[in-house]
Amino acid sequence: MSTEPQRDASQDPSPDLSRDASQAARQDWRHWHEQRVAAVASSYGPLSLTGTYWLSDHPEGRIPAVPGLWREEGDEVVLTAGAEDAITVDGKPLIGSVRLTADHAPIHESRAESAGRRLVVLRREGHWAVRDFDPESAARRSFRGIEATPYDERWVVPGTFRPYEEVRSVRVENADGRERGLGLSGELSFEIRGVEHSLQVAVEEDGTLWAVFADATSGRDSYRFRFLRTAPPAADGSVTVDFNRALLPPCAFVDHFICPFPPPGNTLDTAVPAGERRVAEG
Repeated sequence: MSTEPQRDASQDPSPDLSRDASQAARQDWRHWHEQRVAAVASSYGPLSLTGTYWLSDHPEGRIPAVPGLWREEGDEVVLTAGAEDAITVDGKPLIGSVRLTADHAPIHESRAESAGRRLVVLRREGHWAVRDFDPESAARRSFRGIEATPYDERWVVPGTFRPYEEVRSVRVENADGRERGLGLSGELSFEIRGVEHSLQVAVEEDGTLWAVFADATSGRDSYRFRFLRTAPPAADGSVTVDFNRALLPPCAFVDHFICPFPPPGNTLDTAVPAGERRVAEG
């Protein structure tokens, strides 16, 4: 006689509960997508970036279309302005000079502003730049939305994060044509249609995982690469991978961002027709 315990059918999830959970997941995704579109289209979202200007390309300190005189001095940038520049720093008109460091606050809280434009100080690998965020940008005025595949629960899969002993830095090409370092903290493994795949990922300050990846749809049915984020993994490394929330990188919206391309091994040899695909055309 079998000693296997009998299954109580009354404890199985009912079809109604499964349908309710599926419907809730779809509604949650629609809300996420609407918030994402709103954030991209916001006054200082990625569409408002009109230029990234490296100070090494402007040794005289003058940047075309950007007011003020910008010079790098070691670990700071010195901004000099007169009344005609109409620049404010920390909300006060700047007449003279001020020393600035890299901005890490949200764009709308950056220290320097001129006529509604936010002038954001950026530093990458020891090089300084100024970014000009203009709410009146042409890209923001012409934005028509983000094409995204409707939610499909089949693209929510279990994954496992395996950290490296130490962060590995690899050199990858960036969207502006320059090569920069990309820190990678481990590998995220998961299955797609019964086949195991993995992506090299970074661990953000809040513990979430972030990957730059391409797949068989990239450059054809979707942008040439996308970003993927997950919640922080559990203590055993388990984590849910939701490709429904694959993101377009900022450089998909305007050409002035310096997004990193996928590192070696992060181009999947299968199609991932899920998540954001491309910027909608008018």
